[in-house]
Amino acid sequence: MKITHVEAIPFAIPYRKPLKFASGEVHIAEHVLVRIHTDDGIVGIAEAPPRPFTYGETQAGIIAVIDKIFAPHLIGLSLLQRETILNNLSRTVGNPTAKAALDMALWDALGRTLDLPVTELLGGYTDRMRVCHMLGFDEPAAMVDEAQRMRDHHGITTFKVKVGRRPIHLDIAVVRALREALGDDIDLYVDGNRGWTAAESAAAMKEMAELGLLFAEELCPADDVLGRRWLVSQLDVPFIADESAVTPADVTREILGGSATAISIKVARTGFTTSQRVHHLAEGLGLEVVMGNQIDGQIGSLCTVAFGSAYRLTSHRAGELSNFLDMSDDLLTEPLHIQNGELTIRPGPGIGADIDPDKLRHYRQDT
Repeated sequence: MKITHVEAIPFAIPYRKPLKFASGEVHIAEHVLVRIHTDDGIVGIAEAPPRPFTYGETQAGIIAVIDKIFAPHLIGLSLLQRETILNNLSRTVGNPTAKAALDMALWDALGRTLDLPVTELLGGYTDRMRVCHMLGFDEPAAMVDEAQRMRDHHGITTFKVKVGRRPIHLDIAVVRALREALGDDIDLYVDGNRGWTAAESAAAMKEMAELGLLFAEELCPADDVLGRRWLVSQLDVPFIADESAVTPADVTREILGGSATAISIKVARTGFTTSQRVHHLAEGLGLEVVMGNQIDGQIGSLCTVAFGSAYRLTSHRAGELSNFLDMSDDLLTEPLHIQNGELTIRPGPGIGADIDPDKLRHYRQDT
């Protein structure tokens, strides 16, 4: 079970339509496929989606840090030496998605070695999650059409609406249109990606008070410490810390400081190992948890559902698992399918992802 080789392979797959939000927009999935090889002939895989506007990572940066810094500190270690591996990765600051992808590829390799699904290794609570679909910036009619299509074709009944534009009435109109068109049988929540000020956020939430929102997420920047605390104290729905609360220490700071009352776990930035620690902390503090999406492809979505379905707390709410539907293609031999509003784990060992060599050959960028 010793690690013999680590690969970081760049690939690019266009989106059918760009996803737009307050902190940026994405037209092409320029991701990194991470593969960990062992002396038993096992290959574990994961996906690293760089988000330079959120974490500062780029595709080239992820490849460089894996090849030049992380891989030399992993080769020769056993898949069971997870604490040693985590310690070695933690010596380098930042680079969350590079670290996360290595961690998840390690868990995938371990599952394949033991012939067990990662979900069972983590907790084994269930085998599926309800799906939440993320709606990016557009005109109200277009966003309503997309939500209706997701509900009618895939059975999705929970939607996270990107907000944070100015004037605030642009987004208020969208949320109101979604509620009026889709009725009270769907769940809606909003995510500002830090786009509004605390005052704008409070005004917007006041105007949307009768729309029955489930959560509000990252409406204003966390580094506006006093403004954020003031905002959270005004709200009657849980306020989710997402990019402001990545590590267990971040979660502790935001929650105990009054800057959030719920958290989003994204395995694309904390892997399985650190996500476990964040989960256990949230469980101990009695927090609401949602499984977030880093605009992942299908590999990343499999990783998210593997972790989210492993625990009662993370499987309680719908997880953000559907944005791969906006991609024009993917790397898996068998594409994922959302049915009746749910995504199930793949049978078999590891995370259940098998790479189509022809698709990888077509989309990779280093050949």
